[in-house]
Amino acid sequence: MTVAVTALCVRCAFRLAYDGTDYRGYQRQPHAETVENALFAALSALDVTEVPDAPPEEYAAAGRTDAGVSAVRQTVSFDAPAWLTPAALNGELPADVRAWASADVPDGFHAQYDARSRVYEYHLHAPGGSASDSTTDSREWTDGQLRRARAALEKLSGRHDLHNLTPDDAGTERALSATCERDGPFLVCRFEAGGFPREFVRRAITLVERVATGEREPSFVDRVLSAEPLSGPDGVGPAPPEPLLLCDVRYDITFERDPAAVESARSVFERRRVDRLTGARVAGRVGEELG
Repeated sequence: MTVAVTALCVRCAFRLAYDGTDYRGYQRQPHAETVENALFAALSALDVTEVPDAPPEEYAAAGRTDAGVSAVRQTVSFDAPAWLTPAALNGELPADVRAWASADVPDGFHAQYDARSRVYEYHLHAPGGSASDSTTDSREWTDGQLRRARAALEKLSGRHDLHNLTPDDAGTERALSATCERDGPFLVCRFEAGGFPREFVRRAITLVERVATGEREPSFVDRVLSAEPLSGPDGVGPAPPEPLLLCDVRYDITFERDPAAVESARSVFERRRVDRLTGARVAGRVGEELG
């Protein structure tokens, strides 16, 4: 049973940013570290809930990211005391989970059902992009491969039954927008829809990469989108989760940024960025020395 501490409560929505690397996903699990576990523990520590580590009254989350997936605008809604600001919530959250904006919303608001759309980005390492279709480095992408990736994403756009790109057995039809753009050595693939079947984006990235690199013909996308199930070697498995980011959840409401919370989040993620760059440099040097 969930019981809110006696106080003047209003329905509130919070934006959460988190680094999902060390979490077993967003949704609460009994024997694993998840973002939702961390959120409920923080609310319990702040006496927003009387039942330890339980969800607050009328709690809802916009989505359930997989293990290793990060977010900028994960959104939660619940009945909260008026004093609970993002900065106050950050006082009990772990450093890699930051609340940074909030909005007072109507009593009937629900973070999952009231979302207009969700936007994911996948940062695929795809260096290269020369004018030639040949390259001396097999890791580099040519302009031709980039064109094939864009063509595959264009085929995925529109309304389709995505049953071959998810382990879900039902509710797999979606209207989808899928695009990509180069950003340095990365190909940033962007997907927007009202909602996504489980693992869809990661499996779509596997499909796009196979078509782009020539492992599969472009016509294979049509085969994946057909009614016939894929099996065996034709199955499309999920790409690694760490490059995936829940970029936005869109609503017909306006969130107010908490300046102190935003600064805290920027500081945390900048430190993590530098740590990762340093680790990548060391790994590169090891490879060079073994060269």
